[in-house]
Amino acid sequence: MTNPVGFNFISFKVLRSPAFLQKPSMRSPITSSAFSPILRLSFTNPKCLCTVSIPPAISEPGILEKSTSKVLPHFLDDPNQKTNFPEKTSPESGFPRNSSSAYPGSSQDTVPTSQIHQETAPLSQNHVIDALLCHVNDPKSALKYFKWVEKQRGFIRGVDVFCVLLHILMRSPETYVDAQKLINRYVSCDSGPRSAVFFDRLINCAKRFNFELDNRVLNYSLNGYIRAGRIENAIDFFNCMICEDVIPWVPCMNILLTDLVRRNMIDEVRDLYNKMVLRGVYGDRYTVHVMCRAFLKEDRVEDVEEYFRETKERGDELDAGAYSIVIQAVCKKPNSNLGIQLLEEMKEWGWVPSEGTFTCVIVACAAQGNMVEALRLKDEMINCGKPMNLVVVKSLMKGYFAQGNFDSALNLFDKITENGLVLNKVTYSVLIEGCCNSGNVEKASELYTQMKLSGILPSAFNVNSLLQGYLKAPLWEEASKLFDEAVDCGVANLFTYNIMLSWLCKGGKMDEACSLWNNMVNRGMVPSLVSYNHMILGYCRKGYMDMASGVFSDIIERGLKPNVVTYSILIDGNFKKGDSERALDLYDQMLSLDIALNDFAYNTIINGLCKVHQTSGARNMLKKFLEKGFIPSCMTYNSIVDGFIKEGNINSAFAVYGEMCEFGISPNVVTYTSLINGSCRSDNFDLALKMRNEMKDKGLELDVTAYSALIDGFCKRREMETAQDLFFELLEVGLSPNTFVYNSMISGFRDLNNMEAALVWHKKMINDGIPCDLQTYTTLIDVMLKDGKLVFASDLYMEMLSKGIVPDNVTLHVLVNGLCNKGQLENARKILEEMDMKNMTPSAIIYNTLVAGYFREGNLKEASRLHDEMLDRGLVCDDKTYDLLVKGKFKGNQSPVKAANG
Repeated sequence: MTNPVGFNFISFKVLRSPAFLQKPSMRSPITSSAFSPILRLSFTNPKCLCTVSIPPAISEPGILEKSTSKVLPHFLDDPNQKTNFPEKTSPESGFPRNSSSAYPGSSQDTVPTSQIHQETAPLSQNHVIDALLCHVNDPKSALKYFKWVEKQRGFIRGVDVFCVLLHILMRSPETYVDAQKLINRYVSCDSGPRSAVFFDRLINCAKRFNFELDNRVLNYSLNGYIRAGRIENAIDFFNCMICEDVIPWVPCMNILLTDLVRRNMIDEVRDLYNKMVLRGVYGDRYTVHVMCRAFLKEDRVEDVEEYFRETKERGDELDAGAYSIVIQAVCKKPNSNLGIQLLEEMKEWGWVPSEGTFTCVIVACAAQGNMVEALRLKDEMINCGKPMNLVVVKSLMKGYFAQGNFDSALNLFDKITENGLVLNKVTYSVLIEGCCNSGNVEKASELYTQMKLSGILPSAFNVNSLLQGYLKAPLWEEASKLFDEAVDCGVANLFTYNIMLSWLCKGGKMDEACSLWNNMVNRGMVPSLVSYNHMILGYCRKGYMDMASGVFSDIIERGLKPNVVTYSILIDGNFKKGDSERALDLYDQMLSLDIALNDFAYNTIINGLCKVHQTSGARNMLKKFLEKGFIPSCMTYNSIVDGFIKEGNINSAFAVYGEMCEFGISPNVVTYTSLINGSCRSDNFDLALKMRNEMKDKGLELDVTAYSALIDGFCKRREMETAQDLFFELLEVGLSPNTFVYNSMISGFRDLNNMEAALVWHKKMINDGIPCDLQTYTTLIDVMLKDGKLVFASDLYMEMLSKGIVPDNVTLHVLVNGLCNKGQLENARKILEEMDMKNMTPSAIIYNTLVAGYFREGNLKEASRLHDEMLDRGLVCDDKTYDLLVKGKFKGNQSPVKAANG
């Protein structure tokens, strides 16, 4: 074996004693020895412990720059600007030697290669270390010796040997690269010790052999672990450095932090950075990049803002990249004002924002409705030579649509089309959705067609947006055609089916909904809980509670879990059917399943109890809900107030009104309308007017319902002058009177026997295009009959029937009473016969009126027959009928309409 470097190395004598040479068996002394397998393997193939691919050194040109996005300084330059390598240590500095005769002493004593026996004793760690230390001032020679000795049979490289070599290599800048290569190869090997052990040996060897510790070797090692992907080892090595008060170089720290961010190990990023900060190291501008991105990984925008603010206050170095990242963060919030401020700071530093930075701020401005700034920044971006991209276009369009500025959105669309900017699917989606939400379904349909012609395949989102627009229009035929097309093309998804299902169920078209359901299932679509909820809602609205319960059972059988929406729909349906017991059972069932109630569920239960005239129970239930954390709204209290009003309990209604105010909830128009209506019903018009004035003082404007309640109340009090004043006040504030208001005015003048004024108001009603309802015709027929205009009364009655308005007992009583008063008893009795033909049961007041008529005519026989017929129908004989039969008189001086209602 030749000596490649001319070293004075140790010559070992071959042990040839009989004991050594004796071979008791045919087995190899190596393979049969008690040595460990790894040691035996090293004897047969010593390269197995050290032969690994060498990754590029950290100081090779471009390598470190690539690992840190070409921003970190070269590791060959000491970041502390001290001397490049420690003072050299003399070989006479007291290093331990096994034997002074281990080395011949000079190059003249070198043993020729021919004298070296083929079988030599293994080189010990101490021998190698001793040899390396002899050439401590010649790092290149030490490295050549190490490479040579690595190839010797039986040599096992120890950690201490490697650490001594590294310390020697750190003594000359010429061997920095070699040290890095060795470290990279060493830390990449699986057989090496843990990073903490390696660190301890590096420190220990420096102390044992009196080396001045060069921070390069530690930073090279840290970087080597990172490059090898051994991130846990890198963290441990970093912590070891911190514990020994060895501050890692900032570029190394940046590389480690970047790798941790890439791995989403944000807690470790915070921990390592905080340890550096505690030692007064805040990093550089690239550290700012890394930390901001770490905060953004967790969507902690506030932390980004605080960190950036502290960095500026310390006066740390920043660059355009750092500003761009922070702007991206604050705009994600979005905080367009701060984004604009940071953008201005960038320009003050002389940095031109990138297209992406401009885009972030424009998007934030548009999202917050600040279209003026969004458009200004758009123009500024274009003036800086940055093109207007589709993200900006999309954001500006969404901003216009959000403000209802439909024309500006379309003008922008036309402008970018003229400039040759090709729209993509996302931009078309924004336009189609915006047009549909704005009610311009025609334009949305045009854009949908244009998108298809341009070769862009519509997505399910596009179909669903246009489908909802058609149904809202409503354009059922177009919606049905689009739906069929989407199904045939395979674009329709479950949401598409649910849109159609919802529309059919809300419209009560349950047969069509069932057909669609079957079609959906046959095409392999699995109905979701939303689908089932739509069906339950449809059946509840139709009052088919058995069918709704059946669908509910299907949900359970399919393994789905009903949610709060499911239960709320069923509870509401049962309340509307008057089955409060079943509704409350469902509520208890929901609680037993630990389903959390939302505001809709709470309000559904309270409103339902009020609808079934259990308002006191609703009030008590509200107290329980408050204990569970429910925060009532104005709508909650309105239900209870209205419930008490309809039950005639005006005092309780005002008590709840007081509780509402104490809770800090301001009454709205609906609240005051209910109180005004209740006050009028209880004939307390002063209180009603007080409520009206209170509304005005709070800046609330009365709606038609509130005016209707006041006008109706004063009409019933026959204070027609006040009623007319309120009517014209209603017109002055820009409201349109409805049928109820006109009916109140007509009835009021009728009760004053001012038939002419009643007819004037009817004429005004017709001229204003207000449709007449049953009450209108009933009142007008009564007016005509009282005025003796039987022909006009008959014409009105026929007109009413031609409009499909079915008369009720009140209307028929008005006719019977008018005919009886005019002596036309036979015509009056025919009305009774018509009611029999239509399976209508005449009321007792109608019989009373006919009995009275026949008594006046002296036809007691017919009067008695009608009385018996009345009893046969199960009608209870009241005092009026009794008086007619016994005393022969009838108290019929009041209006027949009032008598019928009484």
